[in-house]
Amino acid sequence: MAVTMKTPGDLGNSVDRYLREIEANLIAWRRDFHQHPELGNRETRTSGIVAAHLERLGLKVTTGVAHTGVVAVLEGACPGPIIGLRADMDALPIVEQVDVPYRSEERTTYNGESVGVMHACGHDGHTAVLMAVAEALAKHHTDFPGTVKFIFQPAEEGAPDGEEGGAALMIREGVLDDPKPDMMMGLHFVSPIPSDQILYYKGAMLASADIISIKLKGRQGHGARPWTGIDPIVSAAQVVLGLQTIVSRQVDVTREPSVLSITINRGGIRHNIIPETAELGGTLRTFDEEMRKDIHIRIKRTAEMIAASSGVEANVEVKAQYPVTFSLAALAERIVPALERAAGPANVRQGKKMMAADDFAFFGHHVPTTYFVVGCANPEQAAAGVPNHSPRFHLDESCLLLGARALAGAALDILHGA
Repeated sequence: MAVTMKTPGDLGNSVDRYLREIEANLIAWRRDFHQHPELGNRETRTSGIVAAHLERLGLKVTTGVAHTGVVAVLEGACPGPIIGLRADMDALPIVEQVDVPYRSEERTTYNGESVGVMHACGHDGHTAVLMAVAEALAKHHTDFPGTVKFIFQPAEEGAPDGEEGGAALMIREGVLDDPKPDMMMGLHFVSPIPSDQILYYKGAMLASADIISIKLKGRQGHGARPWTGIDPIVSAAQVVLGLQTIVSRQVDVTREPSVLSITINRGGIRHNIIPETAELGGTLRTFDEEMRKDIHIRIKRTAEMIAASSGVEANVEVKAQYPVTFSLAALAERIVPALERAAGPANVRQGKKMMAADDFAFFGHHVPTTYFVVGCANPEQAAAGVPNHSPRFHLDESCLLLGARALAGAALDILHGA
């Protein structure tokens, strides 16, 4: 028997109207997640809410993927493309400084330290948007071909020390099997980009990310008699400065951009004691695999030789975290019309590379991927330049509906072969 479906245009308009009707729910979900944030591999409450919502929609739901991940499958009216849509659910160890009624007061222990917990990167919005898109598409599943796989991912910001998590673990546990998507798509809210803007990308868009860990060992002594010890604090300071010459003086910056930032500097417990050990940590961001490997070698050599010059032992580890995130040009071109319908052609443009990283990149090693950015800053935030990962990060909620409309419209265009 022939299947009668709405025309793609009529279906898109109907889905768009439905998303507008549930905008209040979309905002409420996001505020709830924002007020109750959870760190990576600990998104128990969040994933429970997501799973219950998807089950109410009648989707086939799998929970406990990569610890707390949720996967749901929605079948359309007839065979067609299989697409995956992904949202990340985890928050960050940050004390919120935004004065809103739904601000986070949560605290927890992260890697042995007491920390605040905050959705400072928009993942609460990503989760709420994908819940809304799932509901809108489920209500219209008899009007489009193909299959949609909704992937709610934990630990995008990285798993706690000693644990595995995130997209890589989801893939190892079979998230891309039964059925395997023909392509994957995701979005990200980014500040200080204004909340009416959408950026799409062709090719490499987000950098690879590596974790730098340097442990320095000297000899403890008295602060008043430094010659009786070997000072790892001074050595650490010299290593920090030396590492900055790698990007600024040792690699060809005209080839591809790279960034090396030291963000952790720990050592000592008392003002008059030279400690035995110090610790440095940071991140390396690159877009070229050959440059990435070369900088790894330079980090190790620089830290070890500077430390050795003062008698300090250096244990240096550069651990690969995420590969480069790609948005394939052919897929990007297919979703641009949907992005323009959602935001207006004047508010959609091709974006430039960003040094941020996202473990969505792992999906691109298995299936074609595309990824777009939705601005989330109100005029005040945009003017102040408040970025993601700031304790003052604030998501302008008008971006939620825009993101949902863009993602749903792009998914329908792919399903219809547009």
